[in-house]
Order: sequence, then structure tokens, then C-alpha cells
Amino acid sequence: MGLYEEVQEAAARIRERTEVKPRFAIVLGTGLGKLADEIETDAVIEYPQVPHFVKSTVETHAGRLLVGELEGQPVIAMSGRFHMYEGYSTKDIGFPVRVMRALGAEFLLISNVSGGMNPQFTPGDLVIIEDHINMLGENPLVGPNDERLGVRYPDMSAPYDRKLINLAKSIALEEGIQAHTGVYVAMTGPCLETRAEYRLLRMLGADVVGMSTVPEVIVGVHAGFRILGVSVITDECLPDRLKPAAIEDIIAIAKQAEPKLTRLFKRVVREAGNR
Repeated sequence: MGLYEEVQEAAARIRERTEVKPRFAIVLGTGLGKLADEIETDAVIEYPQVPHFVKSTVETHAGRLLVGELEGQPVIAMSGRFHMYEGYSTKDIGFPVRVMRALGAEFLLISNVSGGMNPQFTPGDLVIIEDHINMLGENPLVGPNDERLGVRYPDMSAPYDRKLINLAKSIALEEGIQAHTGVYVAMTGPCLETRAEYRLLRMLGADVVGMSTVPEVIVGVHAGFRILGVSVITDECLPDRLKPAAIEDIIAIAKQAEPKLTRLFKRVVREAGNR
């Protein structure tokens, strides 16, 4: 069975559970699962119930699909994602994105938490991602290409949709939310970076660093999604004043910032969906 057939099988299993045809696909990152509570769910599907989905092993990731309505728009949300540090390939990580596209979703909204390397960013701020750097050493599109899933050589000059970026910036301004724009760099993890690595990544042009998102975005571009990515700064990664970071503190800051991300995503869904 090829990738296209696996995607269709997974999508068919989800269709057995719901008649909702989503326009928006949402990926919720570490400590950012509360947006799920805002969805009027028609179906809740555990990842192991979907063919070819791998298992989410991160404690803060629920590991389920939520299908329903948000702000009057049909949505499908991943409450929890997959990472390379769990032992998964970038193809595994991107597979749910393909399935959500096969179900009819047009917009892909992705959230994550990250370390801030730009000295103008502080913990709790949001960063609207305008570009990324792939330092994972792997690309989910490597291997045979099936034209039914996307073109062989997708253009990556603008992986994040400019209109959605501008909409998110406008909403953040209206809502009084501190939101920057910046470049996200993906590292494999699970260890955090060294001082020397932060210096290098900053020299490369990155503003924030994390362990996710890029594989989903590459697959999303290949699949034809319009994409918005938003990152929550949870710790400062400034080499000259670097302090040890604890995962408990990172999750706590993400939860404090979560209401801002929820307000932003809800309005993006409502306004983009009505245009």
C-alpha cells in the first residue's frame, strides 16, 4: 500500500465517525491544548483508532483528533502532535496533515512553544512565524512522489500565507496581544541547545527555536494548504545570560499564554472563514 492509499484509508475511517467536512485543520502544541475546549465536538477520535497514525508519547499531548465547529466554521484539530525525538520520521509527523487535507481542510493553523533567541522577545509573547529553517536533517518529501498528493518540487518561497500573517497581526493589535513576527528554526531535541548552538542559530537568522512544526509545514505546502504558524515564547535563549530551563516552567508559561493564542486562533478562524 502506497502513501496515497494510506491517507485515503485513514480519511475514510474518520468519515465513518463524523459527517463534518472541515475547512480548518489545527495542530495544538505543548501546553496549548485548551483551544480544544472551545470546539463544539461532533467526534473525538483517539490516534490509535486511525489507521497509520503513530502514537503520541509526550505527556502533555492528549493524542486525539477533535472534529466539530469553532466560531461557526467546521474544523479538525490535533490535540497533540508527533516529534522526531519520540523516534518518528518526518513522514510520520506529516501524515496527519495529509489526512486532514484529504478530508477537505483548506487552512492549516499550527501552534508550538519555543525558545526566544531574539533579545526583543520575552516569555509569554507570541511570535507569528513568517519563515523557517529546517535543521532536522530530514525532509518528509524525500522518496517517491505521488502527484495525487502534491507536486515533486513544491515552492517554499512563502510557506506561511502572507494574508493570514497580516490578518493575525491585525487581530493581535486589536486584541492588545504582544505578537512579533520571526523566523522559526527546528531542531530534533529532546535536549535543549547549548550556548554555542544558540549563537550559531541566531547568526543563521533564526528568532525562535523549537522541536516541531517544520515537517508539518513542508507537508502542508506540498498538499496545498494555506498555513499560519504561531509560536509561544516560553524561555529566553540568550547565550550571554542563559539559565537552566525546566520543562515544568516551560509548560507553566505556555499555559499562562494560552488564552492569548486561543483568542487569536478563534478570530483567525472566524474572519478567514468568512472571507
